[in-house]
Amino acid sequence: MSSSSSVPINSGAFVAPTPQNTPLSAAPIASHMSRPTVADIPEAEDGDEDSDSPPDVLRQAALAGIEGKLSSLIGRSSGYIESLPVPIKRRVEGLKGVQAEYAKIEMEQKKEILELDKKYLALYTPLFLRRYDILTGKTEPTADEITAGEAQSLKDDPDATPLPSSDVEPGANDATGVPHFWLTALRNHVGINDLITERDEGALKHLVDIRLEYLEAPRNGFKLLFYFDPNEYFEDKVLTKEYIYQDEIGYGGDFVYDRANGCTIQWKEDKDLTKEVEIKKQRNKSEWIFMLLPLSAWRLLINLSRLDTNRTRLVRRTHPTASFFNFFSPPEPPSQEAIEAGDIDGEELEELEERLELDYQIGEDLKERIIPRAIDYFTGKALEYEGGLDDDEDFEDDDDEDEDGGFVDDDSDDEGGVAPPRKRGGKTGNENVDPAECKQQ
Repeated sequence: MSSSSSVPINSGAFVAPTPQNTPLSAAPIASHMSRPTVADIPEAEDGDEDSDSPPDVLRQAALAGIEGKLSSLIGRSSGYIESLPVPIKRRVEGLKGVQAEYAKIEMEQKKEILELDKKYLALYTPLFLRRYDILTGKTEPTADEITAGEAQSLKDDPDATPLPSSDVEPGANDATGVPHFWLTALRNHVGINDLITERDEGALKHLVDIRLEYLEAPRNGFKLLFYFDPNEYFEDKVLTKEYIYQDEIGYGGDFVYDRANGCTIQWKEDKDLTKEVEIKKQRNKSEWIFMLLPLSAWRLLINLSRLDTNRTRLVRRTHPTASFFNFFSPPEPPSQEAIEAGDIDGEELEELEERLELDYQIGEDLKERIIPRAIDYFTGKALEYEGGLDDDEDFEDDDDEDEDGGFVDDDSDDEGGVAPPRKRGGKTGNENVDPAECKQQ
């Protein structure tokens, strides 16, 4: 590298990049452009009685100006990379090529992990089917299973009271299995509980199992299957939802969601929980027409047609409403063409992104948490590990006040919501029961 065409990197001619002035995505800003500057703010001289701006105000104005300039740099290049000599730029491109090779190997790693997930799901499946048989009353747990469960209960709570040796109680044989198991488990998940309305509970009491399957190549992703007993709400025995991954993994090294496919629920008449029926009374409009006629003609028409001008009718109108079963009609990601054309404004796009993120998170939590550990969600144990329960619930507001009259949040690290999806997937084969599924959208 000749000195006439390039400058040594250690000559001090380059400004070291920082996270603030060299963001990840570079904008086309020429290297010769001057750095943003902050306008000078005149300071009040001693004895200048005309100045009505105290020093604090001037400092705040200066800080506000600096913050404004720095915020304008976000997403833009500082010009450092662009100012590098060509030989160094070629090395940078070479490093990108090395990184591309890393990404290829990483993709193979994720595919193998996905196949490993499928393998172990096949091992888990007999346990899930055993759980299904006990929940639905097809069989009773063995003595060894009860003993293992009691040992786990004592481990979790040393003060737990052991069960009596005999299970004979008055009315004990009236119920089979564990009633409302899945409704209770879903209610104990913070995000899903917010989706369930009182109207939904009647249908979810018939939910007898939730299963997982991995999609086969060439599609990567997974499928959730909700099994229902015959009920008065819909004809389907199984409601399904698929989550499809993109072909390439994301920057963080995980699979990224591409879209979700729901199914069309075959609702029985007047039982659609995703719609609300509004009934209004409407008077017969012909009464006002008759009022405009002469009295003789009005009487004649009444006698001939035997019309009742005071008659009213009921008008039924339906409109969408909140329901857990909207989960099976997921939002569709907007197309890039619609975004570029401006068909979706900023607020609509932000709201849609939030809905998509919530939908993906619910699917991921069902796959990774609720299905594998359904008993922990039924008993509420899972809430202890997700920040859903507080060991000291009898607190007083005054004890949490700080000196400024505000309140101190002892669980500031817990956002209280649902964590972003761990975008990695797999599939299972729970094919023991194969009733007709709802129609895939």
